[in-house]
Amino acid sequence: MNTLKPGDKVADFTVNDQDGNKVSLSDFKGKKLIVFFYPKASTPGCTAEACNLRDHYKELQDKGYELLGVSADSEKRQSNFKNKYEFPFPLLADEEKEVINIFGVWGLKKFMGKEYDGIHRKTFILDENGVVERVIDKVKTKDHAAQILEDA
Repeated sequence: MNTLKPGDKVADFTVNDQDGNKVSLSDFKGKKLIVFFYPKASTPGCTAEACNLRDHYKELQDKGYELLGVSADSEKRQSNFKNKYEFPFPLLADEEKEVINIFGVWGLKKFMGKEYDGIHRKTFILDENGVVERVIDKVKTKDHAAQILEDA
């Protein structure tokens, strides 16, 4: 797993969001972007994380950030997740793992003594030119917005 680091330029991508609209990195040129990766829509940790970002969305926007959630879930699962919790930001249905592989967040995970491949919960903060400024490896799901804002 070759995870992007601060200073790395992110390759452009185009992936569908929860409604089947194409979303590209280039759509955010000139804006600061938070890209948060989560293992699976509607699971407890992912719900806590995304709801925390939703609840602090205005503060993040006030700091100039746009948000993009990404997992390998289908458009339907992402749509159900977004609508149920009324997220104000798009969720990418990265079923082909295009964005996941660009950022390098797919890899071996351990859970309750089992090893398997999956998405690592990480957040990347990009500058206006699509360059990684910060990577948050140890995401606090219930307090994630504060982690992002502390160095903003």
